[in-house]
Amino acid sequence: MSEASALLGVDRLHAHYGKSHILHGVSFEVRQNEVLSLLGRNGSGRSTTLKALMGLVPPTGGSVRLQGRELAGQRPFTICRAGLGYVPEEREVFANLTVDENLRMGEQPAAGGAVQWTVEQAFDYFPRLKERRNTKAGSLSGGEQQMLTICRSLLGNPLVLLIDEPTEGLAPKIVTAVGECIQDMHRRGVSVVLVEQKLAIALKVSTRVCVMGHGRIVFEGTPQALKADEKLLAEWLAV
Repeated sequence: MSEASALLGVDRLHAHYGKSHILHGVSFEVRQNEVLSLLGRNGSGRSTTLKALMGLVPPTGGSVRLQGRELAGQRPFTICRAGLGYVPEEREVFANLTVDENLRMGEQPAAGGAVQWTVEQAFDYFPRLKERRNTKAGSLSGGEQQMLTICRSLLGNPLVLLIDEPTEGLAPKIVTAVGECIQDMHRRGVSVVLVEQKLAIALKVSTRVCVMGHGRIVFEGTPQALKADEKLLAEWLAV
């Protein structure tokens, strides 16, 4: 791994749930202004990788460096302040706060070199949120809550945004809007690590992909190279 060119460097990362060894030496890097997708079947370790990066699952070995700063073993709030943002699969909105209050809760000063975001820019992505800015988040639909979680994370002005299964359970129109949002983040200079089950969406928005299997990286390359490798697709991604 060439740390000099990596914004985020993950090296030989291990993680456990109790006695179960989930991640077995995961290594990859995220460069400035790219979308890297982690692909694989359920249980391959993709979501655990994101949680380990954020400190929600404490790594049991390996290194996580953001702009050269070691984050492995740090508390989640420290990791967030260093410049990693996280959009969890569970969405986890503050149900008793309004949309606007949820967004304000996500605001924090930008880490060095991060793109600056405003509430109005967030509303530009998802106009429906602007219409419902005074509505309690617990009253939103699942799609609206997903929009809110993405926008709240952007207002943390992250250097790298980790997004876990953002299109799960969403209507096709909202899936398209989420994909366009990720592409625009990329255009504006935000680096993204995406866990996404819908292969077509992931390949469309990604600049590079990693395929995971049994807690390891089994392929790393371009979306085009992955699409051309029928054997790999069949072995690690086919349902």
